[in-house]
Parts: sequence; C-alpha cells; structure tokens
Amino acid sequence: HIAKWERGFHRVVNIQGTDHHGTIARVRAGLQAAGVGIPEGYPDYVLHTMVRVVKGGEEVKISKRAGSYVTLRDLIEWTSTDAVRFFLLSRKPDTEYTFDVDLAVAKNNDNPVYYVQYAHARICSVLAAWGGDEAGLKDADLSALESAPAQALMLLLARYPEMLTAAARDFAPHDVTFYLRELAASYHSYYDAERILVEDETLRRARLALVAATARVLHNGLAVLGVSAPRKM
Repeated sequence: HIAKWERGFHRVVNIQGTDHHGTIARVRAGLQAAGVGIPEGYPDYVLHTMVRVVKGGEEVKISKRAGSYVTLRDLIEWTSTDAVRFFLLSRKPDTEYTFDVDLAVAKNNDNPVYYVQYAHARICSVLAAWGGDEAGLKDADLSALESAPAQALMLLLARYPEMLTAAARDFAPHDVTFYLRELAASYHSYYDAERILVEDETLRRARLALVAATARVLHNGLAVLGVSAPRKM
C-alpha cells in the first residue's frame, strides 16, 4: 500500500471477505505508523459475504475443507456473462445472496437482467417501426407529455446522473441495478398505458423522444455494469 501511495494511487479499495474484517484496523494502523503521509482511513474496504448457489432447486454444496467450490467460470457456463455480472452486482456486498441458476436463464420478467434488457429491446423495436432520425427528436415539444406514466418516467430519467454519481462515490454498483430495474418497470408501465406511434405529430415526437431517452439511459446503465443491451430479443 505504501508503494501504491507513492506511485500516486491516492484512492485504493481492498475487496475482501467479511471474515477478514479484523485486518482493516491493523492495516490502517500500520500505514499510519509508517509516517509517510498516508491519511487515516486509507485504503477503503469493501467486504463481501459468501454467495450460495442454487441449481435445479437444490443448493450446490461448497466446502473449503473438501475442496469443492463453484467458480465464476462455472456460473458463466451455466448461465451467461450478462446474468452473472448483473446478478452479483444486484446485492449489497455485505448481505447474504443466493445465486439462482434457473432464474438466471429464465426468459421472463422474474429474471431481472432479462427484464431490463427486454425493456431496451422493446424500445428499439418501437424506434425501428418509426424509422426516423433519433437526432431530430432533441427539439420535440415535451410539454405534450402530460400523463402520469409519462411524468413518472421523466422524473426517473432525471434521477440518473445523481444516482450514478452516488453509486460511484459509495462503491455501490447495486444501486445501478436497482435503478435500472425501476426504470424498466416504469417504461413497461408507460408502454402499456400509451401508444407511442400516434397520428398527432407533436405528440408522437414527444413520446418518441421520451422512449429514445429511456433507451439511452438503459444502454448507458447496462454498459456501466458491463452488461449488453440487445436491440432484439
């Protein structure tokens, strides 16, 4: 850690299991005793609990003593890279979590990564049916969006920058997954409540601008997590 500090890495995060929490105070005290100008509270720590894995309705037995364990490669082979990333990031690190393999491969709304990706694909389908230039929607008159579902979706979109900044500051990628699930739910509700491609041009452009912005935020949020945003599903 001293070498990292001297090389200019003034923010360092140690990621460890919760069973190693006792090392935090000792490491920080040792760095203070070194007297090289490292501030108190350096480095930061993120402590993770163990993850239970359930497959076929039964827990996959993991034993350090017996040398049996599940690797990330196993989870990816059983499900997908997208599912593993989204699922493991969708919890606070210090809370117990069960990775349900069957849920991770399900193609329904119970699967959170499928639910979010489907919202993005659904919007792309609407935009493809419209066939216009999305760049031209920046001048759309959004005052036409008066319904409660539209207002709720706009307010949620407005929260994205603040949410993302806080998630980065607090080492809380799970907040991004929570937000994306909430945004997907809001979009699905809006889509079910209002037809996008209406005859009235002003209203149509306003609704298209709203859903295009939603797709952009969904794509951006998934990219932050390293998860793909398919255009078709």
